[in-house]
Amino acid sequence: MAGFFSKLKEGLSKTRNNIVHGIDSVFSGFSSIDEDFYEELEEILIMGDIGVNATSDILDRLRRQVKENRIKEPAECKSFLIESIKEQMKVEETAYEFENQQSVVLIIGVNGVGKTTSVGKLAGILKNQGRKVLIAAADTYRAAACEQLTEWANRAGVDIITGAQGADPSSVVYDAVNAAKARRTDVLICDTAGRLHNKKNLMEELKKMNRIIDREFPGAHRENLIVLDGTTGQNALNQAREFGETADLTGIILTKMDGTSKGGIAVAIQSELNIPVKYIGVGEKLDDLQKFDSEQFVNALFDVSEQTLQED
Repeated sequence: MAGFFSKLKEGLSKTRNNIVHGIDSVFSGFSSIDEDFYEELEEILIMGDIGVNATSDILDRLRRQVKENRIKEPAECKSFLIESIKEQMKVEETAYEFENQQSVVLIIGVNGVGKTTSVGKLAGILKNQGRKVLIAAADTYRAAACEQLTEWANRAGVDIITGAQGADPSSVVYDAVNAAKARRTDVLICDTAGRLHNKKNLMEELKKMNRIIDREFPGAHRENLIVLDGTTGQNALNQAREFGETADLTGIILTKMDGTSKGGIAVAIQSELNIPVKYIGVGEKLDDLQKFDSEQFVNALFDVSEQTLQED
């Protein structure tokens, strides 16, 4: 994980320039902790895509800690601010139960967010854990989707169920569910379409897939993971809200965190939607998708080394 931490730290460098440098300038630029100090911090956090609600909660917690610990110097606030952000990102349900049970995982999200590569990488992670994995290529509308997914399946060393281009995506899910049962598969991962003729069609298609899985595989553990592109900032938050109206989202895969100045969106997503970010992607390789660790994320964001933490 040390290698991933340095990748994460490097990947968050633009976000660090966007948020942390501004925060540091507030800590060094103010001689006392007053309303102006908090307002300046608030502006930097909101501009850094941390979101209005999350920022408000973070600063409320910081104000309490400043009062309780009778802190007078702005510079002494930094460690409390870091802890406050970590607290904000903790969500009750961050389990990975599907790894150890017979499960069906639906991967959803709009086109272009890294859905197909996330399916392939997740399959690789689970295969390396000794799980028997099957992929369903249910994005039958995008011409290259099936070919790309087949390539990822080969790379991960797992089987794939495909349908003809333009076929009913739910029929692919139906075939895949029955294949998963017959082959005693541990985890079935279904790639889904990111766009149909209109949004209503897309959402209806997702509902239909969910109904088929409920009917054909009632005993399976279920996960609906939404893939969000970290570079899109507040747009990612809106996408999660929209899909959340149709599907019971159980987790988030946050991709493209290796080149964005909007990495603060991870804080906003977890705290505003109360849906755990379960995986984070910082590159194209199989091992560039890793389980999300809020502690590690905030440490990488603020460039807090493991050694510094141990000394603290």
